[in-house]
Amino acid sequence: MAPSPKRGFPRTPAASSNARRSSKRTNRASTRPIIVSAVSEREEFRVPTQAAPISHYTDAVRAGDLLFVSGCVPVDGAGRLVGGDDVVAQARQVFANMAEILAAAGASFADVAKVTVFLTAIGDRAPINAVRQEVFGAARPASTLVEVSALAIPGARIEVEAVACVPEGAAPHQ
Repeated sequence: MAPSPKRGFPRTPAASSNARRSSKRTNRASTRPIIVSAVSEREEFRVPTQAAPISHYTDAVRAGDLLFVSGCVPVDGAGRLVGGDDVVAQARQVFANMAEILAAAGASFADVAKVTVFLTAIGDRAPINAVRQEVFGAARPASTLVEVSALAIPGARIEVEAVACVPEGAAPHQ
């Protein structure tokens, strides 16, 4: 495929048809999209029962209807590793921590649209799958699995972050 003289990258039929379809949303003088709306409010959630963050972050941030949950690790409220070397026990603690954070923002696992799971051993995917099925039930979020060499908490084998869709005005769950 020949590079486009204007862009320097190949044009594909899909890209060309997408550009035609979205022409109503672009400035005719350029191909840059016009911002139709912007997030007007941003709210941080710090859940007191969770361990204190080990760096400059909070448990979750809500921007509009989206809730971004920071990576949850298998620690108790004092920051101590839970589950020892048992990845299933660690996964249960991770999802228990995430449930508290979601509830504080008025959400549940049914609202989770995307998770990213970080494992120190890719072979741990199968054992933690049963835990995921328990917590998500019939809901199936989009998911990415990444193997990493280590996590910030010594001994932790799993960390999970999430993005949830939460309607504005949702009350925190008890």
